[in-house]
Amino acid sequence: MIPGYVMPTASAIEDLPNLIAAMLVDHRPSRMPFFNRVAGLPRAVASDPELLGQIHLVYQSAMHATRAAVYHLPHLDTPALRKRKLRIFIDDDGLADGDMHHYQLTRAFLSIGAKCLLGDEEFGEPGELCHFVDAEIAHFVRLTPKLYARSLGAWCAIEMLSVDWMRALAEAISVHFPHFKHEPYFEDCFAQQVEERHAAEAIDITQTVLRVRPELLHETLHDATVMAAALDGVWTHLDRIVQSAEARPNRLQPRDHLLVEPVDLDECGVGIRGLEVDTDGADAERA
Repeated sequence: MIPGYVMPTASAIEDLPNLIAAMLVDHRPSRMPFFNRVAGLPRAVASDPELLGQIHLVYQSAMHATRAAVYHLPHLDTPALRKRKLRIFIDDDGLADGDMHHYQLTRAFLSIGAKCLLGDEEFGEPGELCHFVDAEIAHFVRLTPKLYARSLGAWCAIEMLSVDWMRALAEAISVHFPHFKHEPYFEDCFAQQVEERHAAEAIDITQTVLRVRPELLHETLHDATVMAAALDGVWTHLDRIVQSAEARPNRLQPRDHLLVEPVDLDECGVGIRGLEVDTDGADAERA
């Protein structure tokens, strides 16, 4: 026993849902500017295939990291706990007809015109995936498997926050693409309350472990906090991507006119000397 160490009380373990919920209040994803910024984008920006592809890459990378890491959760070795863990695996990776949340998410983004930057099967080992994402997302991708393998705290944090960010993302993008929130990735989860069930199960399983191993409580709470802070970084990075897309100059608006100035070429007939956007004429038509 470490000098000065105080063993967590049984009441602290029974109060785990409230302890973690209180810790996560300041990390609710929906409070982050990214979601409102996406909802408020001009249509021309929101429908940019490259922007949508960047959002898909970052979001899918973060989700892939958590889905892969859940296979390495510790302390769940008894038959009863393995059985409960298997049900969670099936909810994510064992859907009907060989489907899985990963594939559903990609299809949802393809349905709104995203130019996806990685194929589904290119999301693999964290070290490899980090080559395709910026530093902030690479940090999340590398950190997630370490935290998930060390305690059940990071898993609890992600499961308790997931329904909040899924609803926020679905609503934000559906402002521009109303069918988006009805894609199976979202609608099936919401209708079956998959994320709520996973959150309740994560907490209940963790309490089961802590009743036998109360000395793990401090590490569990610590890792939940670290994971939530790293997740904040994902939304911050996505917000920067959207801000950058908003700030790009010379973006064509719907129904803007291209004015083409022809020029004769000696061998090729008619070519183009200049290209200009006539927004005045388009504005007049809109009026």
